[in-house]
Amino acid sequence: MSSQVFRTPRQGLRSRQAETLTKLLVAGEEELRSVGHEALTVRTVAARAGVSPATAYTYLASKNHLFAELFLGYLAEDAEHEASGADAVDRVRSVTRQMAHRLAAAPELAAAVTPALLSSDPDVERLRLRIGAEFVRRFTGALAGDGDDELVEALTLAFSGALLQAGMGLLTYTEMGDRLDTVVATILRGNV
Repeated sequence: MSSQVFRTPRQGLRSRQAETLTKLLVAGEEELRSVGHEALTVRTVAARAGVSPATAYTYLASKNHLFAELFLGYLAEDAEHEASGADAVDRVRSVTRQMAHRLAAAPELAAAVTPALLSSDPDVERLRLRIGAEFVRRFTGALAGDGDDELVEALTLAFSGALLQAGMGLLTYTEMGDRLDTVVATILRGNV
């Protein structure tokens, strides 16, 4: 993971607030790599960032909120990835493989994000919608006019389900990419 994405402040934050949030996200990323998602607390992130716990809780309602923020930031780092391939199947596969590869490269975040996204935290719910919208954007782009809303929804549901299975430890993120190749071909066969 790279903290570069956190240099862009959230809309509506003043400069100093954006700076504090960036410090917390960078510290959260470092703390996650250092101690893992189960031992991490918002208080330990605050200490690493050099801010008070009360300040940290102003920006991060919970560690699940932190993990969802980090995941959205991680997706944003790769937002300009171009889907490649001769046809829709290859282009969608390039998207699923790229996202699976990136998750495999960030095992601490991958381990933290599944339980975080399943939480009922309202701040996580807001981010979950943005994360889902990013999946939809990527699949829509990969289809390049070769599909409709129902096809995009099927791909998003398949990817989200694979993400859940990998998060539960039923397969690795690398295996997830491999298995999605077949799923993508099955979904797209006869639909484009």
